[in-house]
Amino acid sequence: MAEVNKILSDIKMNLTENVTDTLHRTPATPEGMAVAYISIIIMAILPIFFGSMKSVKYHKEMIQFQKESGEMLETMSHKDAAMFPFIASAALFGLYIFFQIFSKEYINLLLTGYFFILGVIALCYLSSPVICSLVPAAIPNTPFHLKFTKGKGAHSEVIINYEFTLHDVICLMCCSLIGVWYIINKHWIANNLFGIAFAINGVELLHLNKVVTGCILLCGLFVYDVFWVFGTNVMVTVAKSFEAPIKLVFPQDLLENGLTANNFAMLGLGDIVIPGIFIALLLRFDCSLKRNSKVYFYTTLVAYFLGLVTTLCVMHLFNHAQPALLYLVPACLGAPLILAHIRGDLSAMFQYEDHPSNATDEKKDSTSNSSASNA
Repeated sequence: MAEVNKILSDIKMNLTENVTDTLHRTPATPEGMAVAYISIIIMAILPIFFGSMKSVKYHKEMIQFQKESGEMLETMSHKDAAMFPFIASAALFGLYIFFQIFSKEYINLLLTGYFFILGVIALCYLSSPVICSLVPAAIPNTPFHLKFTKGKGAHSEVIINYEFTLHDVICLMCCSLIGVWYIINKHWIANNLFGIAFAINGVELLHLNKVVTGCILLCGLFVYDVFWVFGTNVMVTVAKSFEAPIKLVFPQDLLENGLTANNFAMLGLGDIVIPGIFIALLLRFDCSLKRNSKVYFYTTLVAYFLGLVTTLCVMHLFNHAQPALLYLVPACLGAPLILAHIRGDLSAMFQYEDHPSNATDEKKDSTSNSSASNA
């Protein structure tokens, strides 16, 4: 009986919270929704574009590092890509259970501290070139070297070996101020600054090695997204309870309430980063063809844009949360594969590797050796 009363009490509390939220929210006007949706689309496209461009430079640096060190870089295998949706499902359901058992205020307090540190680091990494260039010349760019070792003499082990400058410290202070603003107010602008930084860094640094791996990952997450949004209320519940910069938001009542608006449209970072790393892979494939063209990159980016527009239109039409990957995955996979088939590049696309494996290298060596002996 006590359990029944507790469940009824929880339901009543949730209904009260929902009614209170609804009463405090300003109804969205068509103009306000248009501004919000257009802003969400722009905030999704820009991280993919700039993150993809940065990933080309990062890829070259990794290739150089691989040549100098002789080490093979770890890449996502087909098995890893196939297992990822199951791992993501376990993590999502785990969060859902946590929010059902424990008070979401305490969970979000812990997550706020965690994402404060991650957000400041991500924002520093992204904005350092810009902020450092704006520092007045009167402030010297004094170098510092932080080194932390364990043990003495020949048996010492370096744990931290980090070089930075005074300009980097200034950059850290500026980004920390944004982090403090986010902690105190949870303002949507601070949330979006962190979210965009996460998205750009994710697209730049998270690399798929092969197009096949990307296809497996996207198809698996397609099923994952559809199941958890349409099959259960888990995804929507976690997204609404999770107060962390893992989603981009924009107020639909901005025109009425200004910066204090609170009726938000949102898009999860996963719907940006996951298609984004595949689009970045296609940009690197474009570069490998050496045709002075980025046709696969721009085609897939346009397809992503159309898929996102379709998502928002369906969401508005049915007034129900939509699994964005339901529309983004067919667009991002179908457009480049159809184009590659038309242009005769399908075989080259599936054979392309960011970081060739040992087997590929040995095959190339044996082919070159046999050619030399025939000559």
